[in-house]
Amino acid sequence: MKKQKGHVISQVAPGSIGEELELEPGDELLTINGQEIEDIFDYEYYIDSEALTMVVRKADGEEWELEIENGGEDLGLTFENGLMSDYRSCCNKCIFCFIDQMPPGMRETLYFKDDDSRLSFLQGNYITLTNMKDRDIERIIKFHLAPINISVQTTNPELRCKMLNNRFAGEALKKIDRLYAAGIPMNGQIVLCKGVNDGAELERTIKDLSRYLPHMASVSVVPVGLSRYREGLYPLEPFTSKEAGEVIDLVERWQRKLYAEYGLHFIHASDELYMLAGREMPEAERYDGYIQLENGVGMIRLMTEEVEEALAKLEGDAEKEELSIATGVLPAGYLKQYLTCIRDKFPGRNVHLYPIINHFFGETITVAGLVTGQDLIAQLKGKELGNRLLLPECMFRSGEEVFLDDVTRQEVQNALQVPVDIVKSSGQDFVYAVLGMERQNTEADYEGYELEELYYDKGEMI
Repeated sequence: MKKQKGHVISQVAPGSIGEELELEPGDELLTINGQEIEDIFDYEYYIDSEALTMVVRKADGEEWELEIENGGEDLGLTFENGLMSDYRSCCNKCIFCFIDQMPPGMRETLYFKDDDSRLSFLQGNYITLTNMKDRDIERIIKFHLAPINISVQTTNPELRCKMLNNRFAGEALKKIDRLYAAGIPMNGQIVLCKGVNDGAELERTIKDLSRYLPHMASVSVVPVGLSRYREGLYPLEPFTSKEAGEVIDLVERWQRKLYAEYGLHFIHASDELYMLAGREMPEAERYDGYIQLENGVGMIRLMTEEVEEALAKLEGDAEKEELSIATGVLPAGYLKQYLTCIRDKFPGRNVHLYPIINHFFGETITVAGLVTGQDLIAQLKGKELGNRLLLPECMFRSGEEVFLDDVTRQEVQNALQVPVDIVKSSGQDFVYAVLGMERQNTEADYEGYELEELYYDKGEMI
């Protein structure tokens, strides 16, 4: 008889129900209420009950049947595989995919394309719906999972098939109808490709998606990122400043219309489009609570507000220090404005700001999140760096001190002979880092991006 596969427990929280049941790392969860557990959503669904029966296989092979009356409390168990299932890879070959534009020889995880609906709920990833079956939609509705983030690109079925290089991509759009009918909250994303899904096609897409209001609460429009590694790929060109302005005009026209009807602005152009067009960022109220923040929508406006708020709470001083900051070319102008505000109140801080040209991916890539360690070292060598070098958290893999090219923070410090401070992404963190002060706790924290799942259409922090 084939041995039933279980989910290996990696940690049992002290004082938890799991510890009371004498569960240990290495034990395997087999079933709950007689049901095999497919993934983390099954697990969370079945433990959320007044009473349950769980079967666990101990390290010696003995199977325990545990009757648990927990009133829906968490059991305190962590599993070796956080998803409790294999990740689903992407079945598309999108014309805009940044992973296809990665140089050879990088770590293997950077070439993995995920399109797993479960990561939409767990990590906020945007998914195309193309590898979801009817059963997946049924589970989302059954478990009331929300919000689901959908990488739409276009509502023109034929064009979507072309953009995703998947003959089922147009048909997959019908899944949005089912989610809408079930009242599942959604967010959308449009990776805008010049001459492909812009202009009249973008107009059509916004009009079609607006019919899903209010359950689809927001849609972002983000320009495609183009690296220098595009040989053999679909010919795409970057947007000009004028073209970016035309996109913004279209988006803002729809914002006015939809806000009047629904009280939501719904469609949002990314910060990058505003910077490219040389336009002022929208006022805070137009971001509908910054719902698309991790997609590069509203980061500049929010950070500007946070910098002003942090400075207003501080008393100026005459302390002196020389330090430096490196960032991408695109956000450098905004950081310069923030530094001017800081110097007005703290004139003793002499901060050198260095925009880093992205030679690794190509000069058309201007965000800070794709700056590599080797470009930093090459362009900062011999420059005035002062006592410290500040780098934004988004340059590093989440939870680690490693750049995209596997250069480490320590290697940058050694090469440049200066301590490197990693700055979190709120305006308060920025101000406190420049001033060398202890940071205060704030609810305005956001986590860095998981660079194993790097898609340019996710947006980048400055």
